[in-house]
Amino acid sequence: MAELNTVARPYTKAAFEYAVAQGSLDQWAKMLTVSAQVVADATVSRVLGNPALTVEKKTVTLISLLDDELDQSGQNFIGLLAENDRLALLPEIAEQFKKLKAAQESSIEVDLTTAFELADEQQQNLARVLSTKLGRDVSITSKVDKSILGGVIVRTDDLVIDGSVRARLAKLAEAMNS
Repeated sequence: MAELNTVARPYTKAAFEYAVAQGSLDQWAKMLTVSAQVVADATVSRVLGNPALTVEKKTVTLISLLDDELDQSGQNFIGLLAENDRLALLPEIAEQFKKLKAAQESSIEVDLTTAFELADEQQQNLARVLSTKLGRDVSITSKVDKSILGGVIVRTDDLVIDGSVRARLAKLAEAMNS
């Protein structure tokens, strides 16, 4: 996994810098996301992995599949990736691009796990508190996991706040066994 990160990083950085210079971050994010989804498809992946196909044929095939989604610069980027045999990196490039874009826009996505569904007002309050704590605009994606019993688990790139009842009980049990 770390190897994909390392290999994808220069391509992501180049695409991001170009998108910033052109003022087209949203357009590039969309192009990369759609391209990544197409490349991740099993049939497309099999076709692009065929060693009998030339670089030009792979490029034309992928660009034709993405016809309405790519502008000329996006087509050139796909051509560059194909030429360097890096089309399989598109999902990783899209993910890294998304993170760079969020950092540029001072926003962050937070995964929220709760034992029960939260009301909209509760989610908004939590987003406001997290926004203050993290110094960024917060976008919340929530899911319900009854196994945490109660409380909340907050996850983002490098931060985990486990305020679940399950975690508190585990700490209590550990303290009692010590």
